[in-house]
Amino acid sequence: MAVQWYPGHMHKACKEIKKVMPQIDIVIEVMDARIPYSSENPVVTELRQHRPCIKVLNKNDLADPLVTQLWLNHFEKEAGVKAVALVAEQKGQTRQLLDLVRKLVPERNSALKPTRIMIIGIPNVGKSTLMNALAGRVLAKVGNEPAVTKKQQRIRLCEGMDLSDTPGILWPRMEDINSGYRLAISGAIRNTAMEYEDVAMYAAQFLLQTYPDALIARYKLKELPKSEVELLELIGSKRGGLRAGGVIDLHKASEVLLHDYRAGAIGRITLETPSMVEAARIERQQKEALQNTEQGELNKEDKKDSD
Repeated sequence: MAVQWYPGHMHKACKEIKKVMPQIDIVIEVMDARIPYSSENPVVTELRQHRPCIKVLNKNDLADPLVTQLWLNHFEKEAGVKAVALVAEQKGQTRQLLDLVRKLVPERNSALKPTRIMIIGIPNVGKSTLMNALAGRVLAKVGNEPAVTKKQQRIRLCEGMDLSDTPGILWPRMEDINSGYRLAISGAIRNTAMEYEDVAMYAAQFLLQTYPDALIARYKLKELPKSEVELLELIGSKRGGLRAGGVIDLHKASEVLLHDYRAGAIGRITLETPSMVEAARIERQQKEALQNTEQGELNKEDKKDSD
């Protein structure tokens, strides 16, 4: 599935954040706990430089807790990084996040020297929700469109802590085609910008392989379907997707499956693990190496022919 993430906006956002970063003490990057890799931004490390970073795996109540722990361990191997999983709407958890900020930046946190925080996150991972929860009110100029913030805003969160609203929106990594599908399944891509059946087929295949018991329980299946098409046909027949003549409306079935996943109705499910991401990275490197070798051989042949 081809996804266009407008690199021009990414470039503009990076430029704006670089301008503001010298005034920041700590960065909070918000990600979706169901797709930590795909919703992570690859340039945050470069932008924050030596500053400490808290990677927040939001929507933790929708993610597989065992896999979430693997991701927390994975991120904490990075220098200067602490990782936490939470639900942004739960105030007790957001207060704990501020306690962690105080521990990581003990030299500030006073009225005269407030800790200056920047929150970064791609659209639809809950960045705005977390900002509002930390501030205890709805903040102005918070949205998912690129460049919503035209200039830096300094917001007092509490005594000794100021929040700098991100001047621009960063986009996710798209090195792996699987990331595009995972972003679409989780709802990070507008419905009008994706093909429901294509995305649902990908989701169905993954769920059949990784969370078969959850599918059987949710859709009251007598046995596990043999293919993703068969799964969607069963869902359609059970959930209002049966058209005249007994034809299954696959689009309707796809909508049902994706809605159920996003709402957590199928269960707490994570779409990627650190080992999956590493395997995909190695595969990409091998393909690139093979392509470079083949191109080198072609260049040699061209040189021979020209001589």
